[in-house]
Amino acid sequence: MVEAAAAVVVREYDGGRDRGGVEEVERACEVGSSGGGKMCLFTDLLGDPLCRIRNSPAFLMLVAETATGGGGVEIAGVVRGCVKSVVSGATHAEDPIYAKVGYILGLRVSPNHRRKGVGKKLVDRMEEWFRQMGAEYAYMATEQDNEASVRLFTGRCGYAKFRTPSVLVHPVFRHALAPSRSAAIVRLEPREAELLYRWHFAAVEFFPADIDAVLSNALSLGTFLAVPSGARWEGVEAFLAAPPPSWAVLSVWNCMDAFRLEVRGAPRLMRAAAGATRLVDRAAPWLRIPSIPNLFAPFGLFFLYGLGGAGPGAPRLARALCRHAHNMARRAGCGVVATEVAACEPVRAGVPHWARLGAEDLWCIKRLSDGYSDGPLGDWTKAPAGRSIFIDPREF
Repeated sequence: MVEAAAAVVVREYDGGRDRGGVEEVERACEVGSSGGGKMCLFTDLLGDPLCRIRNSPAFLMLVAETATGGGGVEIAGVVRGCVKSVVSGATHAEDPIYAKVGYILGLRVSPNHRRKGVGKKLVDRMEEWFRQMGAEYAYMATEQDNEASVRLFTGRCGYAKFRTPSVLVHPVFRHALAPSRSAAIVRLEPREAELLYRWHFAAVEFFPADIDAVLSNALSLGTFLAVPSGARWEGVEAFLAAPPPSWAVLSVWNCMDAFRLEVRGAPRLMRAAAGATRLVDRAAPWLRIPSIPNLFAPFGLFFLYGLGGAGPGAPRLARALCRHAHNMARRAGCGVVATEVAACEPVRAGVPHWARLGAEDLWCIKRLSDGYSDGPLGDWTKAPAGRSIFIDPREF
């Protein structure tokens, strides 16, 4: 006799009764992902399951609930989503074309309930909410080697592979990095940063229409512009009217106050070697040894967003900005700084990073509506990739 599968009910997350169940699912997925003695990256949401979406314009968290043998219920899976308007292309006159999109993130299914359609039920219900909110497209991001996730979205949910940005990560050393002598760094006010970003990223995919809300968020620690040393700063209006031959810009987002990360499963020898580099760096900071921070205990990160620039010297100026951000992260006690860039991003060559700490992402997209927000674009899912892509730090 074959036992019937338990019914699964998908509903909105209730913080009062679901937090414990959601945390159990998150822990179960983490334990399941670290089998075989492999190192894994664990995320501590600091008691707030909504931390990765609550700063978005509109957001929703869903749980999949199923009956247990004892007459109770348990959380079998969770998913998070948000809706916003982003740039999807540009007209021939370089005016931005905006599309309303839904972003799916944080999909988790308990190991005991996998291969039962729970993940697809969660995705289907989230897409239903996206449509209710007027979203024209849905997209998600995962690591390229996450075969199970890629199969679910492209094989069962109708998504298409779309973009392949890279996550670049650099450790925060115990010693401060010397500032660049060939660059002058200017801190921009949120209004100035908004003007510059709307000017430079007007045609860049996924640039958010509410960039002003991003820049004024308490987690955004500032926007910094690098220009050649000796260049005069006379305000953002003068800069936009006559920019220097080369320049670079980025903003810093404080992920440390939203969640913490931890590397687990590392061999003892690796832990000891990393600890030795910190001891030497602390004892002789003038040697500027690239010490490895303690990533084997919970650590925070600063995310660098809005990274861009122009001119032949832009990568060098971007490097100066990254050094500045490193020192900000060091003062705050972070373990790493990270950014995410497109494969052909012009300033990518200037971003210092350790390849072993980074990841290659895969973004998949699906069209939800038959109509389009703006005729000149057509179907965005078939558009070729641009040189740059804007990563919204609110959902990193």
